[in-house]
Amino acid sequence: MPGTIKIKLVRSPICAPEKHKVIVRALGLKKLNRVVERPDTPAFRGMVKKIPHLLAIVE
Repeated sequence: MPGTIKIKLVRSPICAPEKHKVIVRALGLKKLNRVVERPDTPAFRGMVKKIPHLLAIVE
């Protein structure tokens, strides 16, 4: 069973391309500096890898 990763929105997606905004919403992030916990699967890791300039992984 995979663990979880904590993902934090650190930059605003306002001026980001529409594809990046869709990924942010799909991760469940709505406001800056909010943290969500998601399963540590390749799918979620890939989403985070697409927009590393907007997100941070919290330890």
